[in-house]
Amino acid sequence: MDSIPKSDRRSAGQSANTMTESVNSRPKATAGEAGAGEFPHSIPGVRTEVVVFDSSDQMVQSLGSHDEALRFIEEQFPGVDFHVRGNELSLSGPPADVPRIMRLLEEIRGLVAKGTIITTDVLQQLVLLLRTQSLQNPVDVLTHNILSSRGRTIRPKTLNQKNYVDAIDDNTVIFGIGPAGTGKTYLAVAKAVQALQLKEVNRIILTRPAVEAGERLGFLPGTLSDKIDPYLRPLYDALHDMMDPESIPRLMAAGTIEVAPLAYMRGRTLNDAFIILDEAQNTTPEQMKMFLTRLGFGSKMVVTGDVTQVDLPFGTRSGLRIVHDILEGIDGVNFSMLDAADVVRHRLVADIVSAYSTWDDKQRLRAKHSAVAREKRGDHQ
Repeated sequence: MDSIPKSDRRSAGQSANTMTESVNSRPKATAGEAGAGEFPHSIPGVRTEVVVFDSSDQMVQSLGSHDEALRFIEEQFPGVDFHVRGNELSLSGPPADVPRIMRLLEEIRGLVAKGTIITTDVLQQLVLLLRTQSLQNPVDVLTHNILSSRGRTIRPKTLNQKNYVDAIDDNTVIFGIGPAGTGKTYLAVAKAVQALQLKEVNRIILTRPAVEAGERLGFLPGTLSDKIDPYLRPLYDALHDMMDPESIPRLMAAGTIEVAPLAYMRGRTLNDAFIILDEAQNTTPEQMKMFLTRLGFGSKMVVTGDVTQVDLPFGTRSGLRIVHDILEGIDGVNFSMLDAADVVRHRLVADIVSAYSTWDDKQRLRAKHSAVAREKRGDHQ
């Protein structure tokens, strides 16, 4: 079969009865049956498959509004030709690429069946999950709902995020470590709200060290609450995304939700609580020990931070940087690592994180070479 140029591809939204019969009435593979339906007499070096969707609606939902998803797949596999006829999608291209597309379409249809709207963001995460070749089903990862609030559903979007959420379920003390935008704090707050709604805990405690991010804010005006609120604002923002904003002041007044600086934790024992320490890279080793020893019965602790963004005074060690060496191997303690691939903010954020990481690696390598060179000069002298 001759390959069909992309320019001849018709919209997936067109009605099936306006389309001609399938390509020369060749054997077809229904969506989700990867590997079936290969043309036995296809051109050498070219594999052809036909995917049949159950209905026009299912096809439009799978290929996206205005074929947005189909165009995304075309960009990922430029060597494959696509053509739509009725409820059928034919693809022809390199034998290594076509099975990958069949698997991708299988997962897309699984997401559609669970009510997921197929967007380019969803497709990007799906492609990343398939590339990891994880044993976890991508559909299970991308449809793992934590909670629904105000018309939106909060769920992990990457494999590492799913592993992080699972670790919160399975452990008592969890460290979520990774760069900005990887969902460390947001997912932790979502799990805290879920635990409160399920009555697994009686209260939520959110805390951060009051350390300035390089600025000198000086003597801020207002009450003590006015002075510390700017440090805690990200935690308030996450709460407002997940709960009725009108209920938050009432719950805070009752002590069901507490947002406080880390210094307020000293001397307390926190029972039946879901406790989150955010921006933990700005704790000293002594503060980290103080916080962890606040753990009481029936409680869970999540510690989040980014070890590449420490705002402590020069020469002060970060408690988050050394805690792994101290607590590694203790049952009930988990360290979940996230990286640039887990960034779910603007695409540029992931690129920026990767660029800084590369730069940091180069600086460390340069410093190491300089130290070796100095040592050799000293030996020579």
